[in-house]
Amino acid sequence: MAEIPTCSCGQNEPKRIIFPCAGQANVGQLTNLAAVQLTEEGYGSIACIALLAIGSASLVENARNADEVVILDGCPMLCGKKIAEEKGVHETQHLVVTELGIAKGPSRSYTADDIETIVSACWKGEGKEGIPEPKEKKSGGKDGGCGCGCSGTCR
Repeated sequence: MAEIPTCSCGQNEPKRIIFPCAGQANVGQLTNLAAVQLTEEGYGSIACIALLAIGSASLVENARNADEVVILDGCPMLCGKKIAEEKGVHETQHLVVTELGIAKGPSRSYTADDIETIVSACWKGEGKEGIPEPKEKKSGGKDGGCGCGCSGTCR
C-alpha cells in the first residue's frame, strides 16, 4: 500500500478522540491528567466521557466518525469502555491504568511518573492489541497533495 505523503497542515493526521474515565480514585484522576497532556502533545483531543454517557448527539457522531478513539480507564470496572460501547462508539486503543502497574488509591495518590507511564503507553500504541486497525485517510489532493487543497504546497 502506498504511503500517504506527510503534510505540515495536519490534514493527514488521524482524528483521534481521547476519553478519560476521570473517576474519583487516583487512577481515574490520572486518566484525565494523561488525556490533558496527550492533547497538549498533539496525540489527540480530550473529550468528556460524561457528555458521551448522556448521549450528546454531536459528541456521539464525532466519536463514531473519528479515525481513532482512545479509552483511558482507571480500573477494571471499565466505565469508559462500557459507556462508549453503549453509545456505539468503538475504541481503537484501550488502556486500563491498574494494568500498567499503578495501584488504585486515594484521589491525590499519584506522581508525575504515573502520568508519564500512561502517556508513554499511549504513544507506544499499548492497548491496541486485538482491536481492529483505525480507518485510513485517503489522499484527495491533486499532484500528490494531502487532500487539503494545498496541492502539496504546505509540506
